[in-house]
Amino acid sequence: MTKQERKTIATSNAPGAIGPYSQAVQFGNMIITSGQLGMNAAGEFPDSVSEQAKQSLSNVKAILEAADYAMEHVVKTTVFLKDMNDFQTVNEVYATFFAEPYPARSAVEVAKLPKDGLVEIEVIAVK
Repeated sequence: MTKQERKTIATSNAPGAIGPYSQAVQFGNMIITSGQLGMNAAGEFPDSVSEQAKQSLSNVKAILEAADYAMEHVVKTTVFLKDMNDFQTVNEVYATFFAEPYPARSAVEVAKLPKDGLVEIEVIAVK
């Protein structure tokens, strides 16, 4: 794989990377996003897991739109939760961003997320 085959996707409508990584990378007709915390572009977190899940998915949507993709192009998601007890709450928000056929998904509880976030979501989209 050469650098010419990959394209970095970036938008100011989602938080910038907080380390040596890209918001997303496009390879051919596939986009792979980095995990999106539930903070806005200014780096502010809402208080509830529901609001953070909504912001996380809004960030994903903004990144995809920067590459002329949409949520309907998402084929796989990974949801990282600080507390698996929040699974149903996040599920309710998640359902407002996707329609059938739903993407494949994994959801895992993690000990800690960057910046003490409550949820982080990454996706793979194909067009």
